[in-house]
Amino acid sequence: MSDDSLILYEEEINKIDALMSRMLKGAEAKCALLVDKDGHLITRQGFTHSLDTTALAALLAGSFASTKEIAKLVGEPEFSVLFHQGKKDHIHMSIVGERSILVVIFDDRTTIGMVRLYAKETSAELAKIFESVQGGQESSRQQQLSGDFTDAASSKLDDIFQD
Repeated sequence: MSDDSLILYEEEINKIDALMSRMLKGAEAKCALLVDKDGHLITRQGFTHSLDTTALAALLAGSFASTKEIAKLVGEPEFSVLFHQGKKDHIHMSIVGERSILVVIFDDRTTIGMVRLYAKETSAELAKIFESVQGGQESSRQQQLSGDFTDAASSKLDDIFQD
């Protein structure tokens, strides 16, 4: 069974926050959220004080999950980008790697094209961070499993030859 969890430490979160801040500045957006596909908020940047980011993260992940089922019905594996347009605020969502969603909330001070451009660049950089974290965790897990096996085998051999 595969463990799908990804552990991010302060160093990675700081890198992610810096990328998201740069994206917000370049795209002239209001705020950004990084959400896992289970609906948990990973981090946020920008003007989020008036938002219930916990509820928003869960609902956005749910929106992506339902849209994935719609995509399957029309023969697509998944829609990687979603856009919701409101009267004054708009939401752009895009998949980052296999497990996260980058959400950008913006208004009419910018365009969807600018948001898409910066979100695409940021998503690529975030995917690199996630890949390096995932690789490090898998390597650490392999070392732990290898060590556990070695310890167990050594113990069994000791038991056999002590008689």
